[in-house]
Amino acid sequence: MKKSEYSSYDGLGIAKLIREKEVNVREVLDTAISIIETYDEDISAITTKAYDHAIKAIEKSQPENIFHGVPFLLKDLNVSCKGLPTTLSSKLFENNIAKNDSYLIKLYKKAGLIILGLTKTPELALSLTTEPKIFGPTKNPLKKSNSPGGSSGGSAASIRQGYVPLAHATDGGGSIRVPAALCGLFGLKPSRGRVSSGPDLGEALGGMAISHCLSKSVRDSAALLDISSELMPGEPYVSPKQNGKFLDSVQIEPKNLKIGFMTHDFEGNRLNSDIIQLTKNSAQLCETLGHHVEEINIDLSAQSILEAWKIIPAINLLNNLENRAKMLGINLKESDLEPLNWAWMNEGRKYTAVDYLRAINNMHKIGRIMANYFEKYDLILSPTVNIKELPLGTVHTDHTDVNRHLNLLFREIAPHTAIFNQTGGPAMSIPMQVFDDGTPAGMHFAAKIGDESTLISLAAQIEKYHPWDCSSLNHD
Repeated sequence: MKKSEYSSYDGLGIAKLIREKEVNVREVLDTAISIIETYDEDISAITTKAYDHAIKAIEKSQPENIFHGVPFLLKDLNVSCKGLPTTLSSKLFENNIAKNDSYLIKLYKKAGLIILGLTKTPELALSLTTEPKIFGPTKNPLKKSNSPGGSSGGSAASIRQGYVPLAHATDGGGSIRVPAALCGLFGLKPSRGRVSSGPDLGEALGGMAISHCLSKSVRDSAALLDISSELMPGEPYVSPKQNGKFLDSVQIEPKNLKIGFMTHDFEGNRLNSDIIQLTKNSAQLCETLGHHVEEINIDLSAQSILEAWKIIPAINLLNNLENRAKMLGINLKESDLEPLNWAWMNEGRKYTAVDYLRAINNMHKIGRIMANYFEKYDLILSPTVNIKELPLGTVHTDHTDVNRHLNLLFREIAPHTAIFNQTGGPAMSIPMQVFDDGTPAGMHFAAKIGDESTLISLAAQIEKYHPWDCSSLNHD
């Protein structure tokens, strides 16, 4: 199988080729490995290559599996794949070999996905770029002096460079959607309670973080969500059940949606002028598709919108790192972590249980405020990021100012994404606009909790009538 042919298909398209015996599973896997070996020394998106693991997995995949034989990569975070390390791009977790599969990984394997490696994150995944000191920066294949975003930047770069058609990703503040925007991909963050974090995690970041994927096509994301929305008994959150399959929503064009679009952030600050114009272009495009669109302002400046993202990660860091140190039989020292994460962990020592509860309650208050807007609007449109590109080195972790870091991430780079991690509602980034030089610009749509179907239907409608570059591929 030629590399160019492999890269012209989405995941479901590759699975169909294999089922119809136009190519075989080993041939597809060898092509994927060849692409990785050709490009990854430069792009640096992979932390662990698991080719032997993938070759063994081929024998277990069956033609009836929806993603039969499709090469797939896992983000090196929040999941365990038996026999492989989960490093979180941290030297403290270098030898953290999984003894069992996470529930989600069992579902992926059952669907026929062939896991051939793990992708890079920033250290402990607490950034919107992917530049861990231990492994070095991941480059954006569209422009190698730029970051692919984070924290799922390794997965995004892997898809953009053609390693795989879709890859696992997680999102706790925009970590699926920001890389999708910067790499010109489709990225959907599901509703809280849609995808299991079990059995090792009950919830990630107080319910703000969830797993799903980045993909070239909308239908791959929808099909994977059908697979991964099977939950374990005893889940702490359960999202509303859907009528039918998410993949069916790809074929259903949404009718007369009411969409509110934003040209300000959630604290009343006006966005960059070129970003505003692209957002208005997206609103007009939605109107041409038959939807009602109007500009809205949502002011959450009285709600301490970054409080949850300061306190909850600090407590999680402290808990996770102390547990890891105990397992290793060591005392944590400053040199174990990048300076920012060391400072953030020590912030956790200052907070009380009351502080943590206040942050959780404030987070849910924001969720209820936003729910009122979804009584009036089916979807809320904004830009995914308020920047054109993210040069490598823009986001530093060699300082100890947590507030500076959060302001950069969620006021300057991505002022709209993290709110929907707090609300728990689904949100997506679609590369439906481009800047004058062709650089992709992601547009962000959010919906009420449980309404991924409307997002998927709209995304598929836009993909059909206004396809982006890497969605114009062979679906047959």
